[in-house]
Amino acid sequence: MVSATYDGFPAAVGVSRLSVYDWPTLDGRPGGGTPHMHLTCSEGYVVTAGRGTVQTLTASGYEETPLEPGTVAWFTPGTIHRLINDGGLQITVVMQNSGLPEAGDAVLTLPQDRLTDTDTYAHAVRIPADAPETEQAKVARARRDLATRRFQELRKATANGDPEPLAAFHRAAAALVRTRLDAWEQRWRSGAHAAATATGTQLRALREKDERHLAAARVAATGPTARGRFGMCGRLDVYPGI
Repeated sequence: MVSATYDGFPAAVGVSRLSVYDWPTLDGRPGGGTPHMHLTCSEGYVVTAGRGTVQTLTASGYEETPLEPGTVAWFTPGTIHRLINDGGLQITVVMQNSGLPEAGDAVLTLPQDRLTDTDTYAHAVRIPADAPETEQAKVARARRDLATRRFQELRKATANGDPEPLAAFHRAAAALVRTRLDAWEQRWRSGAHAAATATGTQLRALREKDERHLAAARVAATGPTARGRFGMCGRLDVYPGI
């Protein structure tokens, strides 16, 4: 029997707090994150401080969306996105399918020779957890700049009417994650799928004048389990497992 209660965070989304990198960028912006793409998860931003832009690239073309306090912006899987920090940009990030982004549902726009297999890619994106913070920052900045160069190449090719470089990146990204799909499906079934199924069970119960699930109500709260972690777009306060 399907449970009438889902105990996880609403809709099984993931939440983190992001302070976007303020390191100057290759193209002369005050700061910015690492361009990347998610394969199965939509992503949302709730801007809480500062100002900036999210640059996006899809098969439909390039766009820029201004970000300021109070802005809520989101995009679907397949959207390559890059955050630009024009000053103090802080965001609450809401991710679909909590657990999947942490399990690798993101591919940076690295050169094609870094996307050939999972080991090569893992080495290219790794930030050594046991290294001093200065070394971690150096590695994070270097991989950001490498991904930014490829992002600019993909943007230029798309603007010039050549869809193949972007399509080649899509193919390589999909190939990189293919071996993880069984594990991802299990995470989805125990998370987002279970949350939606529980709502269906509750609706059916209420139609049948059965309100017993209301007696199982509970309250939960948590704080960040890690602060200031070097992420793709900036320093992260993370709340895993909610």
